[in-house]
Amino acid sequence: MTPEHLPTDQYDAQLDEKVRRLESMMAPFAAPAPEVFRSPVSHYRMRAEFRIWHDGDDLYHIIFDSETRQRIRVNSFPAASELINQLMPVMIDSVRDNRVLRHKLFQIDYLTSMSNQAVISLLYHKKLDDEWREQATALRDSLRARGFDVQLIGRATKTKIELDRDYIDERLPVAGKEMIYRQVENSFTQPNAAMNIQMLEWALDVTAGSRGDLLELYCGNGNFSLALARNFERVLATEIAKPSVASAQYNIAANHIDNVQIIRMAAEEFTQAMNGEREFNRLQGIDLKSYQCETIFVDPPRSGLDDETVKMVQAYPSILYISCNPETLCRNLETFSQTHNVARLALFDQFPYTHHMECGVLLTRK
Repeated sequence: MTPEHLPTDQYDAQLDEKVRRLESMMAPFAAPAPEVFRSPVSHYRMRAEFRIWHDGDDLYHIIFDSETRQRIRVNSFPAASELINQLMPVMIDSVRDNRVLRHKLFQIDYLTSMSNQAVISLLYHKKLDDEWREQATALRDSLRARGFDVQLIGRATKTKIELDRDYIDERLPVAGKEMIYRQVENSFTQPNAAMNIQMLEWALDVTAGSRGDLLELYCGNGNFSLALARNFERVLATEIAKPSVASAQYNIAANHIDNVQIIRMAAEEFTQAMNGEREFNRLQGIDLKSYQCETIFVDPPRSGLDDETVKMVQAYPSILYISCNPETLCRNLETFSQTHNVARLALFDQFPYTHHMECGVLLTRK
């Protein structure tokens, strides 16, 4: 596969291979057949990062081959959104002959939304000054004059210059309801928006008819917690990254949701608080004992859940677990399967044409 050619004719075969691999991995846990969710075969990534290669008078986007580390020139990138593909040549043409914007530019990052907004970040090995701001402002204005709804950011060591703002507001149709999600540059967001919609709708389906409250660890910008709020009395969610917490608070207000409470804590700290091992000032005014959480939702990093958090999660009757790494999911399931059954299993093809799989399991107490 080359960056400028996706093997779309092989999509079904690669997805079938992932299904077989997941079924094999989940066999020891008596899991049901996976519900399989397909990705669009192209233009599925809403963000992309490219190094910039200076070649005499020319410059262009490059990526590095993951195995050989060879440099590959990229003029178009069909894995990325159509908006990113429209912006790539325009950015190169705009920067190539601009001495100020081009000098020591080494990377361009693109973040786009289904609502056709973009944040473009220009990364430099130099100090950014007023002359840079002036030229960047002229570039932003010319992009907007051409019809692009774009934000422009400059980054250098310990420096970040926002000409206007550093975020876009995504709008996703989720089970008959439009959800607004603020997405901040350089913060985690789901890369495949079409797949994110399917993940949210699957999570809504498997928690339909739930009783009591929901506890969520690693909530990010509230992606799942806000969509799931309609299925629960209340939602209590934790997140450690400040920009994500700020986005989540904005999203709560933008979506007119009144039953979600976000706490800025690591999952490990929250476990200590729940176990009564430590008190935290951040929890003042929040009565943890008033929550009747029958369901816990976790979407951990690739490393999975640590042993202490696994023990805490195991205490809940229903566990909804979204995993970007089935290997660590299976390691956690070795413990969970002692007390819970796998009631539902899903495969989300978040990263087509790669080895990576995203999956979801609903665990119910035996």
